Amino acid sequence: MGTDPGSDLAVIKVDVPASQLVPLTIGDSATLEVGQLVATIGNPFGLDGSMSTGIVAGLGRTLPGAAAPGGAQFNIPNIIQTDAVINPGNSGGPLLNLDGQVIGVNTAIQTDPSSFSMTPSFGGVGYAVPANILVRVVPQLIENGAVETAWMGISGSQMTGDVAEAMGLDVAQRGVLVQEVLEDGPAAKAGLRGSSGTTQIDGFDAPIGGDVIVKIDDQVVNEFDDLLGYIVTQASVGQTVTIEVIRDGELVDVSLTLEARPSANP
Repeated sequence: MGTDPGSDLAVIKVDVPASQLVPLTIGDSATLEVGQLVATIGNPFGLDGSMSTGIVAGLGRTLPGAAAPGGAQFNIPNIIQTDAVINPGNSGGPLLNLDGQVIGVNTAIQTDPSSFSMTPSFGGVGYAVPANILVRVVPQLIENGAVETAWMGISGSQMTGDVAEAMGLDVAQRGVLVQEVLEDGPAAKAGLRGSSGTTQIDGFDAPIGGDVIVKIDDQVVNEFDDLLGYIVTQASVGQTVTIEVIRDGELVDVSLTLEARPSANP
């Protein structure tokens, strides 16, 4: 019925009587905590109906989504990390809490780059798209066959102590440094500023001098996943948000109207 490369999710229609289907309840992935017990169900290596258990090993991970038909590729925020065994055939299966609620959809595993195996195998790190993205994406796919996701039109990076020091800020300053503002995008129209230069840090050129995003609509932004997660799971296309940035050492509020992600690379 539809696909969304930006969240690695799709909806298919099956010709089965409704009486034979038992839907799972969707949980709230925002309430998850590291250490919480979880279970996965899938068909690893074609072994249907297999279950494994583990814990939530990490939260707030970011993974690259699949490329859209036009070539654009965006990251998926708020990814759940688990040590529950996930192998080829588990993708698309549910990650469940102990109440049997779906709190994620299994999507990927971390593989050993030194392995010579043609089939990726589980190394203790698996990833799932959170349920709170699922509940925003699936209804749109069913109704429209596609998804409109809000977009700022920037590239950026998490602040580090070295970058903060080079910009004359406290070394403990957190936030997202705006490295590039895409031409004609929402951020450009709002007047956000990208990096104005570089500095040498550990032998590499590090961008400095751009706006540092520290809040969006009063939600604190410590890292890029905070910013992206808010836009993807809580904001909508056409919504105007307030971005608080550090600019030339001063706090400045910027009003920005979000637009839909482009299907091709800007």
